[in-house]
Amino acid sequence: MVRILFFEPRIPQNTGNAIRLAAVTGAELHLVEPLGFDLSEPKLRRAGLDYHDLAHVVVHADLAAAWAALGDARVLAFTTRATTVYTDVAYRPDDVLLFGPEPTGLPDDVLADPRIADAVRIPMLAGRRSLNLTSSASIAVYEAWRQLGFDGAP
Repeated sequence: MVRILFFEPRIPQNTGNAIRLAAVTGAELHLVEPLGFDLSEPKLRRAGLDYHDLAHVVVHADLAAAWAALGDARVLAFTTRATTVYTDVAYRPDDVLLFGPEPTGLPDDVLADPRIADAVRIPMLAGRRSLNLTSSASIAVYEAWRQLGFDGAP
Protein backbone atom coordinates (compact mmCIF):
# COMPACT_ATOMS: atom_id res chain seq x y z
CA MET A 1 0.00 0.00 0.00
CA VAL A 2 1.12 3.57 -0.61
CA ARG A 3 2.88 5.65 2.00
CA ILE A 4 1.67 9.02 3.23
CA LEU A 5 4.38 11.58 4.03
CA PHE A 6 3.43 14.70 6.00
CA PHE A 7 6.18 17.31 5.84
CA GLU A 8 6.31 19.27 9.11
CA PRO A 9 2.62 18.95 10.04
CA ARG A 10 1.32 21.63 12.42
CA ILE A 11 -2.17 20.61 13.58
CA PRO A 12 -2.48 17.58 15.89
CA GLN A 13 -6.06 16.78 14.91
CA ASN A 14 -5.06 16.43 11.25
CA THR A 15 -2.30 14.00 12.14
CA GLY A 16 -4.68 12.11 14.44
CA ASN A 17 -7.11 11.76 11.54
CA ALA A 18 -4.23 10.64 9.30
CA ILE A 19 -3.42 7.93 11.84
CA ARG A 20 -7.01 6.70 11.46
CA LEU A 21 -6.64 6.87 7.66
CA ALA A 22 -3.46 4.79 7.83
CA ALA A 23 -5.10 2.26 10.15
CA VAL A 24 -8.16 1.69 7.97
CA THR A 25 -6.32 1.54 4.62
CA GLY A 26 -3.02 -0.10 5.53
CA ALA A 27 -1.03 2.91 4.31
CA GLU A 28 2.06 3.83 6.30
CA LEU A 29 2.14 7.34 7.75
CA HIS A 30 5.52 9.09 7.79
CA LEU A 31 5.97 12.41 9.61
CA VAL A 32 8.90 14.78 9.04
CA GLU A 33 9.97 16.90 12.00
CA PRO A 34 9.69 19.46 13.31
CA LEU A 35 6.10 18.70 14.23
CA GLY A 36 3.87 21.50 15.43
CA PHE A 37 2.75 19.38 18.39
CA ASP A 38 3.79 16.56 20.70
CA LEU A 39 2.70 13.07 19.63
CA SER A 40 1.23 12.48 23.08
CA GLU A 41 -1.01 15.56 22.80
CA PRO A 42 -4.63 14.85 23.81
CA LYS A 43 -6.03 16.45 20.63
CA LEU A 44 -3.98 14.05 18.50
CA ARG A 45 -4.96 11.05 20.62
CA ARG A 46 -8.64 12.03 20.53
CA ALA A 47 -8.67 12.52 16.74
CA GLY A 48 -6.97 9.16 16.25
CA LEU A 49 -9.41 7.43 18.61
CA ASP A 50 -8.28 3.87 19.30
CA TYR A 51 -6.53 3.45 15.94
CA HIS A 52 -3.03 4.37 17.12
CA ASP A 53 -2.07 0.75 17.70
CA LEU A 54 -3.44 -0.28 14.30
CA ALA A 55 -1.45 2.24 12.26
CA HIS A 56 2.15 2.15 11.15
CA VAL A 57 3.56 5.61 11.97
CA VAL A 58 7.20 6.60 11.51
CA VAL A 59 8.71 9.93 12.57
CA HIS A 60 11.79 11.24 10.73
CA ALA A 61 14.16 13.90 12.08
CA ASP A 62 14.22 15.68 8.72
CA LEU A 63 13.44 15.19 5.04
CA ALA A 64 16.83 13.60 4.32
CA ALA A 65 16.11 10.92 6.94
CA ALA A 66 12.69 10.29 5.38
CA TRP A 67 14.22 9.92 1.91
CA ALA A 68 16.75 7.44 3.27
CA ALA A 69 14.03 5.38 4.96
CA LEU A 70 11.71 5.39 1.94
CA GLY A 71 14.35 4.14 -0.49
CA ASP A 72 13.93 4.77 -4.20
CA ALA A 73 10.11 4.87 -4.21
CA ARG A 74 8.38 7.33 -6.50
CA VAL A 75 7.37 10.52 -4.65
CA LEU A 76 4.26 12.45 -5.69
CA ALA A 77 4.04 15.92 -4.17
CA PHE A 78 0.52 17.26 -3.68
CA THR A 79 0.23 20.99 -4.25
CA THR A 80 -2.37 23.43 -5.51
CA ARG A 81 0.27 24.69 -7.97
CA ALA A 82 0.50 21.42 -9.94
CA THR A 83 -1.00 20.75 -13.36
CA THR A 84 -1.29 16.94 -13.09
CA VAL A 85 -4.62 15.90 -11.55
CA TYR A 86 -4.50 13.13 -8.95
CA THR A 87 -6.86 10.90 -10.98
CA ASP A 88 -4.49 11.03 -13.97
CA VAL A 89 -1.76 9.21 -12.03
CA ALA A 90 -1.29 5.43 -12.32
CA TYR A 91 -0.46 4.68 -8.69
CA ARG A 92 2.00 2.01 -7.62
CA PRO A 93 1.91 0.14 -4.31
CA ASP A 94 5.20 1.65 -3.12
CA ASP A 95 4.39 5.28 -4.01
CA VAL A 96 4.97 8.05 -1.47
CA LEU A 97 2.26 10.71 -1.34
CA LEU A 98 3.83 13.89 0.02
CA PHE A 99 1.77 16.67 1.63
CA GLY A 100 2.90 19.98 3.10
CA PRO A 101 2.11 21.67 6.38
CA GLU A 102 -1.00 23.59 7.19
CA PRO A 103 -1.59 26.32 6.08
CA THR A 104 1.34 26.95 3.72
CA GLY A 105 1.71 23.70 1.79
CA LEU A 106 5.02 22.40 0.50
CA PRO A 107 7.80 25.00 0.28
CA ASP A 108 9.51 25.66 -3.06
CA ASP A 109 12.75 23.95 -2.01
CA VAL A 110 10.89 20.72 -1.23
CA LEU A 111 8.94 20.87 -4.50
CA ALA A 112 12.27 21.32 -6.33
CA ASP A 113 13.84 18.29 -4.61
CA PRO A 114 15.10 15.77 -7.19
CA ARG A 115 13.24 12.98 -5.34
CA ILE A 116 9.91 14.47 -6.46
CA ALA A 117 8.73 12.54 -9.53
CA ASP A 118 5.67 14.69 -10.14
CA ALA A 119 3.57 17.42 -8.57
CA VAL A 120 -0.11 16.52 -8.29
CA ARG A 121 -3.23 18.51 -7.51
CA ILE A 122 -6.76 17.84 -6.35
CA PRO A 123 -9.21 20.02 -8.30
CA MET A 124 -11.20 22.65 -6.40
CA LEU A 125 -13.53 25.47 -7.34
CA ALA A 126 -11.82 28.70 -8.38
CA GLY A 127 -11.01 31.11 -5.58
CA ARG A 128 -10.62 28.41 -2.91
CA ARG A 129 -7.25 28.24 -1.15
CA SER A 130 -6.94 24.58 -0.16
CA LEU A 131 -8.47 21.47 1.34
CA ASN A 132 -7.84 20.22 4.85
CA LEU A 133 -4.57 18.27 5.00
CA THR A 134 -6.06 14.92 5.94
CA SER A 135 -9.00 15.40 3.58
CA SER A 136 -6.46 15.77 0.77
CA ALA A 137 -4.52 12.73 1.92
CA SER A 138 -7.75 10.71 2.15
CA ILE A 139 -8.79 11.60 -1.40
CA ALA A 140 -5.37 10.59 -2.74
CA VAL A 141 -4.99 7.42 -0.67
CA TYR A 142 -8.43 6.13 -1.61
CA GLU A 143 -7.82 6.80 -5.32
CA ALA A 144 -4.52 4.93 -5.11
CA TRP A 145 -6.13 2.08 -3.16
CA ARG A 146 -9.03 1.92 -5.65
CA GLN A 147 -6.59 1.64 -8.54
CA LEU A 148 -4.71 -1.08 -6.67
CA GLY A 149 -7.93 -3.10 -6.30
CA PHE A 150 -8.60 -2.28 -2.63
CA ASP A 151 -6.01 -4.92 -1.79
CA GLY A 152 -6.61 -6.34 1.70
CA ALA A 153 -10.19 -5.10 2.01
CA PRO A 154 -13.01 -7.63 2.41
